[in-house]
Amino acid sequence: MYYVYILHCKDKSLYTGITIDVERRFKEHCAGAGGHYTRSHKPEKIIYREKAATRSDALKREAEIKSWPREKKMRLVQKRAFTNSSMPLPVFEE
Repeated sequence: MYYVYILHCKDKSLYTGITIDVERRFKEHCAGAGGHYTRSHKPEKIIYREKAATRSDALKREAEIKSWPREKKMRLVQKRAFTNSSMPLPVFEE
């Protein structure tokens, strides 16, 4: 099982990636061992995760989400927060 995830970074930017273990990958990003982007844009929290059946499906969904403007990504995050009680609604200061 793969996951597509979105991180909220300390500079208020968003990072989208894929993994088989979201918590482990988040720790890697925080330690500077994750993606190149998160070395200079320190991750703050996981704000979204979505299951994908295969790596191919996850990569396609990641590419789709990465192509979206920030506002559309935030609508996705907030929609999931309302439909999935295990994931609290994130609060952002713009």
